[in-house]
Amino acid sequence: MRPPKSLISLIREQTSRPVPAGVHALCDEILERHPNAIQAILFYGSCFRKGDAGEGLVDLYVLVERYRSAYRKRLHAIGNKLLPPNVYYQEVIYNGRTLRAKYTVISIADFQRGTSARWFHSYLWGRFAQPTGILYARNEQVTETVQTTLAQAVLTFMTRTLPRVPAQFEARNLWQQGLLLSYRSELRAERPDKLVRLVDAASNYYEQLTQTAMDVMPYRVDALSGSALIRYHAHIPSRIRFISRLAWRVRVVQGKVLSLLRLFKALFTFKGGIDYVLWKIERHSGVTVEVAPRLRRFPLVGVCVIFWRLYRRGAFR
Repeated sequence: MRPPKSLISLIREQTSRPVPAGVHALCDEILERHPNAIQAILFYGSCFRKGDAGEGLVDLYVLVERYRSAYRKRLHAIGNKLLPPNVYYQEVIYNGRTLRAKYTVISIADFQRGTSARWFHSYLWGRFAQPTGILYARNEQVTETVQTTLAQAVLTFMTRTLPRVPAQFEARNLWQQGLLLSYRSELRAERPDKLVRLVDAASNYYEQLTQTAMDVMPYRVDALSGSALIRYHAHIPSRIRFISRLAWRVRVVQGKVLSLLRLFKALFTFKGGIDYVLWKIERHSGVTVEVAPRLRRFPLVGVCVIFWRLYRRGAFR
């Protein structure tokens, strides 16, 4: 299922959106940190949606050609290959303000696999079906590859979500349900009302994506007339809907395990790893724990104790 040209055109327009100047300063620092390895740098998440780099942590994705060429330390390359992606911290002073970023490193090949219909879990296609910008690309060919890959993420997202919405639905229902399912498949605790606002913030964009991609879905979907917003009727057999429910339940279990492993790995790649793990869990669950100084001296032991305490307080759902 190849993305239609009309869908790629929509993605191209979205990836070319202007971004705050400070984000380019962060981008330049990352390029210096990983010289000659980076193929592209993507900008997504809440800071991209709001167009503000000064509040919160800027989310960047760094696509590299090969993991070995991206690192001086072989251990980081091995960890990135065995359990992609790796997560790092970067900050710069820009116009007197400290800008902070969390940047994630993944090979462009793994990025393409993770957004395709061959990839089971929603970690990548659930993220990158959402609005994304391209901050840097090595050349025009890389730009086109990334845009096609983002379009593929949309197709995968919609294909995996359609069996989980009612037979009659609007684009808004489809995207809210898909985001809810994919967020539940990780260590995230966003409330449904937040996901509603996330979709509503780019409602026209999601409406256009849905209209453009619907013709290439593997199911028969009819567009219904008679309302301001297009309504659709999906003809999906009960057997497919049942299999889809089971698949999403498996994704939840798989995703929780992978999220814990990635958080554990972040202890060794993220500056202030324990604080990052605690911040991330508090941000998504509201649960906090105190960390004794002795636990900080022994991260491996400390993280096991912290995870057990957080688990008992309901941080992992």
